[in-house]
Amino acid sequence: MTPRLDVIGLVVSDMAASLAFYRRLGVEVPADADTAPHAEAVLPGGVRLLWDTEDVVRSFDPGWTAPREGERLSLAFSCDSPADVDSIYADLTGAGYRGHLKPWDAVWGQRYATVLDPDGCSVSLYASAA
Repeated sequence: MTPRLDVIGLVVSDMAASLAFYRRLGVEVPADADTAPHAEAVLPGGVRLLWDTEDVVRSFDPGWTAPREGERLSLAFSCDSPADVDSIYADLTGAGYRGHLKPWDAVWGQRYATVLDPDGCSVSLYASAA
């Protein structure tokens, strides 16, 4: 049997803040998940995105500590058009989320931008420039 990617897990310090960010990106997360220690959503294609609070992770891995520096994880969201990259970036940064790389035309043929989620995870937005 060949393993297949089924889950992407995020460890978050503030569940409601993290879920609000990903909802702005169109991820459908149940409304009652904001106060839960664990939440999940099924993404297009069937991969699941999971959120666990730091306390949940410590419950089964008592030695776990949050990273002090650097990114915890990087995600990339495909957008329909270069204009959507710009619009979504503007929406997120306008809502107070931290922009990391403003939209730009990458040499590999994509419109590209990066924002940081509430826990500092890099979230790229991209679309084919053609």
